[in-house]
Amino acid sequence: MKSIQISLTPAAGKQLIALALAQNKKVMKAAREHTLVIVAGTTNTYVAKTVLEAIGENGFTGKHFFRGIVSGQPVPSDLPEMDGDVVIEKGQWIHGKTIQEVAPDLKVGDMILKGANAVDLRTGDAAVLIGHPMGGTLAAIAQAAMGRRVGVMVPVGVEKRVEGPISELCYLCNDPEASGVRLAQAPGKAYTEIDAIAELTGAAAHLIASGGVCGYEGIAWFQCTGTEEQIAKLQQVMKQVKDTPAYHY
Repeated sequence: MKSIQISLTPAAGKQLIALALAQNKKVMKAAREHTLVIVAGTTNTYVAKTVLEAIGENGFTGKHFFRGIVSGQPVPSDLPEMDGDVVIEKGQWIHGKTIQEVAPDLKVGDMILKGANAVDLRTGDAAVLIGHPMGGTLAAIAQAAMGRRVGVMVPVGVEKRVEGPISELCYLCNDPEASGVRLAQAPGKAYTEIDAIAELTGAAAHLIASGGVCGYEGIAWFQCTGTEEQIAKLQQVMKQVKDTPAYHY
C-alpha cells in the first residue's frame, strides 16, 4: 500500500466531485433512463456541466446557475436570467424547468442532486440554509424523496463541515426566538471529495488539515492510501482538477 498527501482548493474539490458523479452508476442511469434533476447551486454548476457533457450536451455555460449565494462580491446586475434547474429526461436536457415544476412527477428511479451549506463528515448528514418562507427548493425535494422515494444525493465540499449533529444545529437555527436564516436537513447523504476519490480511484482519503491564504483560503489537505494502481489513478485525476480556477460569476 502507498500513502500520499494531496491538497484541493474548494473549486478543485467541486470539479473533483463533478468528475466522480459523471461516472457514478446511479446518477448516470437516472440521467439516461429516468429523470435526473440537478438543482442550481455553485457546486452543482460544476456537476451540471460535467454530467451534461457526459451525455453529449455541451451548451451549458453555468452563468447564474444559483438562487441564494454566499459571496464576498455583489451579484452582477447584468447576469442573464437563470434558465431553471438542469432537468435531464432519458438523456435529453429539458431547458427552462425548475425542481418545483418537475418534482410532483418524479418517482422511483429518478434522482435529485442538491447542494448544501453544512455537512457532518462523520454521519454524511447535510443541511441547507433556508431563506424562502415556503422552504425553497428543499420543500419540493423533501416531498419527492419522502412521498415517492425519489433518490437524493448531496454534492458538498468538505470546507462546509460543521461540528455537532445536523439535527441539533437545525433546532438551534429554527427556534421561534432565533433570528437569521433557517437551516433544514437535506434528505439523502452527502457526497464529498472523500467519496469522489473513492469513486474515481478506489483510494481511501482522510481529511488531515485545512486552511491557507492568498487564494488558498478553504483549501483541504487529504492523506490518501491505496494500492500502486489506485494512487497512480489519483495522481492522474489530480492533474485534471488541480488548476481549476476559483468560482466566478
